[in-house]
Amino acid sequence: MILADTSIWISYLKNNDADLNGVFDAYLKKNDMFTVSAVFGELLQGAKNRRDREMIQGFWENVPKVNEEMLFIKAGLNSNKYKLLTQGVGLVDSYILAACIKNNLVLWTLDKKLQRAFDEISLDF
Repeated sequence: MILADTSIWISYLKNNDADLNGVFDAYLKKNDMFTVSAVFGELLQGAKNRRDREMIQGFWENVPKVNEEMLFIKAGLNSNKYKLLTQGVGLVDSYILAACIKNNLVLWTLDKKLQRAFDEISLDF
């Protein structure tokens, strides 16, 4: 099971990569893709119009979500422990990492800094 970050969702929604979209659709159909509110908050922040907002909200309503209780606290602790901010990984990305770790999910991202941080942190868990 995976958690796709904002970069993957953007690529999917823009239909930038047919291969990515095929894999993405397969995960969605199997309910093997999870999400967090921060990813959809970022997607909604970048929505260009009402149609985009409605499409994003439709996905939000249908994609399985992780339990987000205390996740920002865990994100802050992990960020501090692993010095993620100095590696270019901000709090929202730390939140995504914490969600993956807490729920034993694989991170799917196009962000190299975020992927490196996930690889480093997941070795401890």
